Amino acid sequence: MQTYGTPAAWHTVPLRRVRPSHFLFPIGCAALALCSPVAAAETDKTPTAGASDVKAPRFSWAVAEAAAKNWPQFRGPASDGRAVGRAVPLKWSEQENIRWKTRIHDFGHSSPVVWGGQVWVTTATQDGKHLFAVCCDRATGRIVHDIQVFEPEKPESINALNTYATPTPVIEEGRVYVHFGTYGTACLDARSGQKLWERTDLHCLHMQGPASSPILFGQLLILDFAGGDVQFLAALEKTTGKTAWLRKRSLDLSSLAPLQRKGHCTPIIIDVAGRPQLFSPASHAAYAYDPYTGEELWKVRHQGDSVVLRPLFGQGLLFFSTGFSQFEIWAVRPGGRGDVTQTQVAWKFTEGAPRKTSPVLAGGCLFLLQDDGALVCLEASTGKLAWKQRMGGQFSASPVTSADRIYCFDQSGQTTVLAAGQSDQPLAVNQLDEGCFASPAAVDGDLFLRGKAHLYRIGN
Repeated sequence: MQTYGTPAAWHTVPLRRVRPSHFLFPIGCAALALCSPVAAAETDKTPTAGASDVKAPRFSWAVAEAAAKNWPQFRGPASDGRAVGRAVPLKWSEQENIRWKTRIHDFGHSSPVVWGGQVWVTTATQDGKHLFAVCCDRATGRIVHDIQVFEPEKPESINALNTYATPTPVIEEGRVYVHFGTYGTACLDARSGQKLWERTDLHCLHMQGPASSPILFGQLLILDFAGGDVQFLAALEKTTGKTAWLRKRSLDLSSLAPLQRKGHCTPIIIDVAGRPQLFSPASHAAYAYDPYTGEELWKVRHQGDSVVLRPLFGQGLLFFSTGFSQFEIWAVRPGGRGDVTQTQVAWKFTEGAPRKTSPVLAGGCLFLLQDDGALVCLEASTGKLAWKQRMGGQFSASPVTSADRIYCFDQSGQTTVLAAGQSDQPLAVNQLDEGCFASPAAVDGDLFLRGKAHLYRIGN
C-alpha cells in the first residue's frame, strides 16, 4: 500500500494559510467546531496575505442551540461524553422505553451521530471489502440511506476486537463526513446521500485496523493517521476535500517496533487563553498544534503507545492516557512552547488506566471505567484516588454522564447506572439482548445505543 509521500518528503508547510480571528468561548471550542452554516457565515472576512477563504468562525448562539439538540461527533458536542439537553432515561429493557430498534447490517463499532432528524453510523463487511454509511430517521428508525462508500481491494488484517467501521462520522447541517482510515474519507450530502468529495490517497499501516475519528474545526476536517509506518495529521478543506495542511509527528519513532508507533486516538480542540489548540495524544508523546496551520506548539513525552482514549479538558487541565506499555493517566496544564514534559505535568495516576474507554468528568471528579468493570474516581485537580467500585463485566464503550449519573455499557448488553458519587448500590441495572462496543449518543432525553446488530433509540 502506498503512503502519501515519504517521511523525508514531508516538509510541512500549510498549503492554504488559515487566518485566525478573535474567538469567544462561552460554551467551549467544541461547540464552535460544529460550524453550522450560521456560524460559517459569521466569519472574519478581512483578507490577509496568503490567506485562503478558510476563515475562523465567531461564536453564534445558533451554534450553541445546535449543540444542545445534536450529537455531531465521537463523545458529543463538547467531546466529553456529557449528555446534552434533557436527561436520558434511568431504566430500560427490551420491553421498556425502547422507542425503536433498527437492524444495521454487517459490522461496526462507530458511534451514532445525530443531527436534526437523522442518525448516522458506518458499517462494513467482515472482510473489509465493502464500507457503508447508514442513515436512520430519528423519529421512526426507518433506514433513509444505505450507501456503499468505498470498496478496498486488499484490506489489511485487523484486531479481532476491531472492525473496519470503527471511526465515528462527524456531522453538521447538510453534510456528514465518514472516515475509514487508510481506506478513504468522504463527504456526503445528508439529504440526498450523494458523495460530494472523497480522498483515497492518505495512507498509513494501521496494524490492527482504523479507529481514530475525524473532527471539524471551522472550515477544516482534521484527521489523525497514526500507523506503524508513518504518523501524521491532515487537515482538509471541508467543502472540497483539498489538503489545507499536513503535519508529520516530530518525535522520531523509527527505532521502535511498528506496533509501538501506531495509535487510535481522536484529538480534541481546546481553548487556551482565548486561542484554539489541537491536542492530539500519540505514541510516546502528546502534542498540541495550531489547528489553523498545523504548527506544533508544545509536546509532553511519555513511554506509552497505541493510545485509544479520547482526551478530556476541564478545570484547566488536559487529561489523557499514555496508552499501552504504560497504562497511566496524566494531567497536563496546557501551554508553553516546545518540550514541556518537565514543567507542565500536573499529576500522574500510575495505578492502571483503561485501555479502551474514555474518561468522564462530573462534580470535580475524573471517572475512569477500566476494562474489567472497575469504576475509579479521582480528584480531578490532584489525581488522588477518592474511591474505586467494581461492577464486573467487560467494557469497550465509553461511559456517558447525564443528570449527575454515570452510565456504563458492557459487552454483554448490561448498562449499570451509578450516582456521580460513591454508592454501595447502582441506581439501575438495565439489560438488552445484545452487547455494546460502540460509545452511545445521549441527546435531548434519548440514548442512541448501538448493539452488535441493532441501533436502539431509548427514551421515556
